[in-house]
Amino acid sequence: MMSRKLLDESRDGYLDNENSPYLISNYGYGKDSVKVMHVVRNGLVHTIKEFEVGTKLKLRSQKDYLEGDNSDIVATDSQKNTVYLLARKYGLTSPEEFGILLCHHFLGKYPHVEEVSIHIEQYPWSRMGFGTGPYKDLHNHAFVFTPTALRYTDVTQKRTEVKPTVISGLTDLRVLKTTQSAFVNFVNDEYRSLPDQHDRIFSTVVRSSWQYSTVTGVDFDYCWNKVKQCILNNFAGETEKGIFSPSVQHTLYLAEKQVLETIPEISSIDMTMPNKHYFTFDFSKFPKIVHETEAKEETVYVPVDKPAGIIYAQLDRKSDQYVKSKL
Repeated sequence: MMSRKLLDESRDGYLDNENSPYLISNYGYGKDSVKVMHVVRNGLVHTIKEFEVGTKLKLRSQKDYLEGDNSDIVATDSQKNTVYLLARKYGLTSPEEFGILLCHHFLGKYPHVEEVSIHIEQYPWSRMGFGTGPYKDLHNHAFVFTPTALRYTDVTQKRTEVKPTVISGLTDLRVLKTTQSAFVNFVNDEYRSLPDQHDRIFSTVVRSSWQYSTVTGVDFDYCWNKVKQCILNNFAGETEKGIFSPSVQHTLYLAEKQVLETIPEISSIDMTMPNKHYFTFDFSKFPKIVHETEAKEETVYVPVDKPAGIIYAQLDRKSDQYVKSKL
């Protein structure tokens, strides 16, 4: 069987032979779901980090696809081993720093690798605590899985780029408040059935991602926790009175705006907030029972996940000059 000749190489892809109408416009391979835990034993006090890592490499040549020539392939098993060996050599700090380390390794080790993409999810382990308030004791070596939100990062670097692109994010941050939320004065036409809601339950599951304008000297752990806190602050407000939300859109915008105001290293942030509805149960068919309990400060709601409204927005800085002035 004759091997196919790689005829044309361009920025966007490769033609597989002179007369072929086909073009490989995107390609790559890697290892998904590499689970790694790093334990630091400092005397009696131990610290853990657990990541799930995905690696993707894009090679300069496509001869593995076009000719069945595997001589440039860094096996996915080798990529898996690299994760463990670099974790052993350098430890695990933040997902972003480990992703940058992997990019630098693959580009430095293999000159025929043109692009590296790393996806990392961090497992939410927290140290166990006993007692309450300032007297709460943290356990030296016992941890509890606390999935308030899932942390992840995507780090990508091309050989032609000086620095990697780092996008971090959070998902599955489910929040709910029972008041200080309304939705009124929206379009009133023949398609509308929803009445004005002056006081409603507001519940959502937040997904957000943000891009860093620099990777030098960034405290990625601080930034991730600060983004989460900005979201929670603008959703809930202070502990007694809270903060009023006239719409999901407005709450989402305030959270994104506070992120850009407080973290100058972030150049752009997007956020999605789907509605998780709680509708008041219709008690009109049960007047006797309702009359007996109407003095109670209680209400029963029906949780409705689907269908659900979906609200999203991306907020960018208007110019790089603003970012540079803050760095």
